[in-house]
Amino acid sequence: MRITLVYYGIKMPIITVSHLTKQFQVYKRKSGAAEALISLFHRQKINILAVNDVSFTVKEGELVGFIGPNGAGKTTTMKCLAGLLYPSEGTVSVMGFRPSDRKTDYLKKISLIMGQRNQLWWDLPAKETFILNKEIYGISDEKYNAMLKQLMTLLDAKDLPDIPVRQLSLGQRMKMELIASLLHKPKMLFLDEPTIGLDVVMQKRMRDFIKSINKEFHTTILLTSHYMSDVKELCKRVIVINRGTILFDGSLDVLIKKYVNHKLITVETTSKINEKELKKLGTVISKNPHQITLSVPRSKSNSTALYLLKAYPVNDLTIKDPEIEDVIRIVFTQQMI
Repeated sequence: MRITLVYYGIKMPIITVSHLTKQFQVYKRKSGAAEALISLFHRQKINILAVNDVSFTVKEGELVGFIGPNGAGKTTTMKCLAGLLYPSEGTVSVMGFRPSDRKTDYLKKISLIMGQRNQLWWDLPAKETFILNKEIYGISDEKYNAMLKQLMTLLDAKDLPDIPVRQLSLGQRMKMELIASLLHKPKMLFLDEPTIGLDVVMQKRMRDFIKSINKEFHTTILLTSHYMSDVKELCKRVIVINRGTILFDGSLDVLIKKYVNHKLITVETTSKINEKELKKLGTVISKNPHQITLSVPRSKSNSTALYLLKAYPVNDLTIKDPEIEDVIRIVFTQQMI
């Protein structure tokens, strides 16, 4: 039975992060034999601030995108939430537990999947890892068999568990990693770059699977990804982080409206396009004799589209927001200025 904390009809946060700060101490030395010798007796220490005063909450059943460039603090935050790192300052609570205590009851309710790490035994079939996890999490035979069957069906992976892991493709291994991590039906799932290195077809299948477990099992998911297609298709809400600090927390639509003041209009006509004339309407992004894409102020997009419809014999016309990759690039650029 799934228990949902409700206060006067409102779901309580399953994750609460308050003023989280994480620093790392690293050693620094210059190159060269002399510096190497000196470092044997004296090493210069420097502090790296990976996460700086981060606060946010996540409600049960949410699927939240946690995005930012390399070194932004995403994985460090995830590891603090999963209990792998202890915060330097601030507090973290997940399902009422303090993750750094690493209590067994807590670890049985979460799962952390990192695209570049694996838990499968390389020379053995994946089913051996499944059986081991079954015993570790104390899953009954009935629940194990039912969950395994359901996960293999969702991932279209019927015959893969019997094949040695080293003989599987990257996409097939990722399927097995997901099954191994989800057999105990975690309430909280941390996904760190789950589609990294996969081809576009396998990325699509992984996204469909993530959607299905979020919907069917009501699993709360915090997702990091450099593939903006993952974020766009999966997450209604995004948390943008850079240099250890949260820049934005809200819906994708609001993010676009907040940071992007233009829209893209693409028009296809049966007559030749007068580029010189259309440059007066906006910035030309791309063109050919019968099609052009313009970047125009958001406030003038409708009037520009109406002018094009009147001025040209139009076959097709679309108005859309910039790609999410461009939006995120604008966010980071504005923050660094």
